[in-house]
Parts: sequence; C-alpha cells; structure tokens
Amino acid sequence: MAKPASDTQTTWPVDVKTLSIDVGGSGLKASVLDVNGTMTTDRVRIPTPYPCPPQLLVEKLLELAKDLPEYHRVTVGFPGLVRNGRVIHVPAFSREVYGGPEVPEMASQWEGFDLASALAQAFKVPVKVANDADVQGCAVAQGHGFEFVMTLGTGCGTAVFSNGRLLPHMELSHAPFRQGESFDTQLGNEARKRIGNKRWRKRVTKAIAAFDEFLFFDHIYVGGGNAKHYPATLLGPKATIVPNTAGILGGIKIWDMDYES
Repeated sequence: MAKPASDTQTTWPVDVKTLSIDVGGSGLKASVLDVNGTMTTDRVRIPTPYPCPPQLLVEKLLELAKDLPEYHRVTVGFPGLVRNGRVIHVPAFSREVYGGPEVPEMASQWEGFDLASALAQAFKVPVKVANDADVQGCAVAQGHGFEFVMTLGTGCGTAVFSNGRLLPHMELSHAPFRQGESFDTQLGNEARKRIGNKRWRKRVTKAIAAFDEFLFFDHIYVGGGNAKHYPATLLGPKATIVPNTAGILGGIKIWDMDYES
C-alpha cells in the first residue's frame, strides 16, 4: 500500500534525529530521539485543548516542539484510526470537553482530515502519523509470533504484530465487551474514576481474557498512562506491563517497521 507523500523519504543522515510526539486525550507529549532511540532531551508536555479541531491541534504541536532540539523527521502517535495519514475517526477529539459525549459537528471536522500532510507542511520535514497504540507497540514488540498491545488511558487502544510486522490498524477496542458497551468505554479513564480502581482492574483482567479468546495472542503488552493502576501481579505468564514512555520511544522504530498503514 502506498505511503503518504509526507513520509516518502527513505534515506537519512547517520545521526538522524526524530521528533516523537504522543498525542493523548489529556496531554500532548514530545521528545527528540537520537538514532538509537534515546531521548536527547527531557520529555515536554502541555495539556490537550478542548474543543480540539484539526488546525488547533497542528498549532499546539508546533508550540509543543518550539524549544526542542533540531530534528529531521516527525512521528505522531494519534489516539484514533488513521490510514495513509488521514484521520478516519478519533473519539477523543470528537468531543467538546474531555470525557464528554461525542458531538457530530466535531467528528465531521476530523473525518478524512489529512493530518500527515498538514503536519508536514507545518513542521517542514517528513511526518509519519499512526495510531498511538501502533507507535507504542513498535517500541515493545519483540518480533516473535502474534503480539498484542493494549493501551489504557483516556480510552483503550490496541495494536497487533505478526512476527515483527505491524498489521493494519483495527479499532478492536470498539467491539462490544459487556453491558452493551465497548472495551473502549468500559476500560476508559472516566469509567475507572467512576467505579474505582479495584472494580476497574477486574474489568481489565476480563478484557485481556476476552481479547485472547478471539486473537489467540502469544504475548500481550499492557501500556498507557493508566497501566500504573494495574499491578503486574495480576498478569499471566504471557503478559507484560510496559512504561508509558514507549509512546515516545516507538517514534523511531516505526520508520524502519515493516507495515501497511
């Protein structure tokens, strides 16, 4: 599948620097990575604005990066479904307030928006935009068998890898889970705050088992900002908790990853 024009460059200097941005429902985070994937500066963060139409997000990401060191390319992990750099659907930014109901007028502004090209024009370097769970997974997947990534934050994100190949993104968390609600709704931050961590952790455990029933994964990596509320002692032998910084560190590996967007 053809890649968007904004990320077609294939040769880079030996000391290539990557601006890696993690777009979250509550915060926008970024750092510059060296060729080995090491942060060359501390991660910076600003709050995610609401409402957040496309052009405002572009402006905020420029603001986020303005004081960071120089870079040759940009990776953006985005909390929604992105194909060939275009946004198909983004629940978090289809709301006027954080955690509020989706608003059709906001959703329509994002539907089909060419975020990769808009950011490439703004940053004036090649840009790769991918789902945030896909980017995080690039930092943690080991390349053995069928690997599943589940991120816990504002909602629930997913990514799948087969023998090191990132598979096309599917919004698996939008499938029905329990009580007529999706994994995304049942495991999201608003649900966690409403029912408390103890009940929420039980839901996460049930969700992992449910995903395994139809994915038959060889290993699962649990990350995202709310993974800190889920003790590793609750995990089975084929599960690993990964740090939230993976959302940044995956920004370099995705450029070399074999995948279809």
